[in-house]
Amino acid sequence: MIPFDFEYYRPDNVNDAVGLMQSLGAKKASIFCGGTEFITFARNNNIQAEAIIDIKGIPECHEFIDDGEQIVLGAALTLNEVIEAGCFPLLAETIRRIADHTSRNKITIGGHLNSRLIYREGMLPLLLSEAKLKIAGSDRERLISLGSSNRLQLEPGEMVTQIIIDKKYASLPFFHYKKTRCSKVGYPLVTIAAVKEQDKITAAFSGICSSPFRSKELESALNDDSLSPSARVEKSLEHLPAPVIEDFQGSAKYRKFILKNGLFLMIKDLEAAAK
Repeated sequence: MIPFDFEYYRPDNVNDAVGLMQSLGAKKASIFCGGTEFITFARNNNIQAEAIIDIKGIPECHEFIDDGEQIVLGAALTLNEVIEAGCFPLLAETIRRIADHTSRNKITIGGHLNSRLIYREGMLPLLLSEAKLKIAGSDRERLISLGSSNRLQLEPGEMVTQIIIDKKYASLPFFHYKKTRCSKVGYPLVTIAAVKEQDKITAAFSGICSSPFRSKELESALNDDSLSPSARVEKSLEHLPAPVIEDFQGSAKYRKFILKNGLFLMIKDLEAAAK
């Protein structure tokens, strides 16, 4: 049971949703996409909201388009809908390991990317593909590129409506590696997603630092062909963007050990795939 009252709105188009965010003004309003995280946090009194704007009724947020050049994913598509679309194998493999099948029927891709949890593993393939997020706001619609940034960069009164991915990334050789404390799904000790394009490896990570990341300096070390694979791994670890986290899932030392093993396997697998 949620221990507080709130107003509930379900607009049927983007303009109405944005208008509601504006009209609610000082009220503490939350965008409700899948709702799994909101309900969990609210039941534990770890989140408060005076109003909920449910965007699941907006057609644009349910769109799936694959025109051969771009993949467009509506923010309200569930993780299972994205997996079943079969349009981006690395993304499918990554989000399949986030939660069990039942939970994936409720968690949406947009809600996952905007999660309060630090892991947000579904962002990794989007960082690698430099995906664009379509953002709706009060006076404009804009696109932002994730690139190496792990932040959605939303301004007050804005919402993510769609994710746009260059189709070329869906056909690249890829590598996915995830280690959890005790099961195939769940919070990661380490997750690595990587692709190889034109003999260069690009990689993104979750579970290591306090947010998902991609590092150009780390990638440069991984692609230094003058070094042995083990030396490339050691050099890459010098370029972690933040301290390795330590919590009940695992120590920083253990996470770093798993990361080293994963990076070595990544180099081996992607170099073999390119031959």
